[in-house]
Amino acid sequence: MATESAQKQWYVLHTYSGYENKVKENLELRSQSMGMENNIFRVVVPEQESREIKDGKEKITMQKEFPGYVLVEMIMTDQAWFIVRNTPGVTGFVGSHGAGSKPAPLLPEEVERILRQLGMSARHTDVDFNVNDTVTIVNGAFSGLSGKVTAVDTEKMKLKVNIDMFGRETSTELDYDQVDKM
Repeated sequence: MATESAQKQWYVLHTYSGYENKVKENLELRSQSMGMENNIFRVVVPEQESREIKDGKEKITMQKEFPGYVLVEMIMTDQAWFIVRNTPGVTGFVGSHGAGSKPAPLLPEEVERILRQLGMSARHTDVDFNVNDTVTIVNGAFSGLSGKVTAVDTEKMKLKVNIDMFGRETSTELDYDQVDKM
């Protein structure tokens, strides 16, 4: 029987400002080297593309949405908490009262809103999609149609699917949560 703490949930880490990407890199490496891939899943630094014109030239940079913060999807166990909390650059969890207390996770609707802004899906799915899988679209403009998967982006949880539209094969990009595997 799964308890509330045995589920994948999203937490917010507070980091030294400017170290967000380094914390992401360190945490992903520590997760692998310490065998915690089944407890620590995705690490996300929320950032958006920003265009600015400098000296008459357009420059594209990545701006942090929440400077000093990193999102981590994990199952909150004592060991996972310890590994994340002691990652270089992490100053603590947001929503923790200190003294080793476990933090409160983000609400699902908060995570969904943030990840959608970043072009990602918050769906907790253990479904593995592969090229050539047949899927049925259950959500969006092409709902009810079936198609064949041509590409899988596991990091962003997106699929490229070829569907038959007006007698022509058309490619569309879909989130994992917009399809069911047949």
